[in-house]
Formats: sequence, structure tokens, C-alpha cells
Amino acid sequence: MDLGLTTPALLFPAISLLLLAYTNRFLTLASLIRELHKSYKINPEDVLLAQISNLRYRVVLIRNMQAYGIASFFLCVLCMFVLFFGQIIIGKVIFGASLVLLMISLGLSFREIQVSVGALDYRLRDLESSEFLK
Repeated sequence: MDLGLTTPALLFPAISLLLLAYTNRFLTLASLIRELHKSYKINPEDVLLAQISNLRYRVVLIRNMQAYGIASFFLCVLCMFVLFFGQIIIGKVIFGASLVLLMISLGLSFREIQVSVGALDYRLRDLESSEFLK
């Protein structure tokens, strides 16, 4: 396989957009956590504690998603730097490691989405069982 400078450069826009999406997810969760914290201070309920626990797990997942995504991006840049100096074998190894880190980041993203959907499903079941819908 020929690995030129343009191959790792193709990942730049993808990884950048991915990191932007991760940051947006993080900011949304941070806002929700602040709201739940305020609600819990006013009216401490066990349901709110369960939600906060779920959000804490999701924040950890997003932090790890971002860390692996950034590491992948860094290795892409390093790969280009190494390829620039003609070290093709080392460049291939670094590029392969970059792809592995990107796959880990995407796997964590998949898990975070599963947890998110689970939390929404819990809220919908709680709503369906309330007096409001009966």
C-alpha cells in the first residue's frame, strides 16, 4: 500500500467534525447537569439522583471519546510529519495506530448513544406511568 501525505490528511476534516460533535454533546450534557443540580437542590428526589448518575457516566464516556479522537488527530499529524521525512514504514505504523484510536473513539461514541437512548426510554416509561396520561 502506498501511503502519501494526502492519505492521513483525508482524516483531518472527519476527525475535526467528530470532535465538534463530541464537544456539542458535552456542552448539552453540562447544561442538563446544571439544571438537574438546581432541581435537586430545590426538591431532592431519587429519580434526579439516578439521572445525575447516568449523566456522570455519559460525561466520562464523552471525555474518553474526545481523548481518543484527539490522540488520533495527533497521530495523523505525526504521521504526515514522519512521511514528509521519507520514513514510510514508521508512517504506516503511526497511521495504523491513528486509525485504531479513531475506532476506539467511535466505539465509545456508540456506547454513549446507547446509554443516552436508555435514559430517554426510562424518562418515557416514567411519563407513560404518570397520572397525566391516564
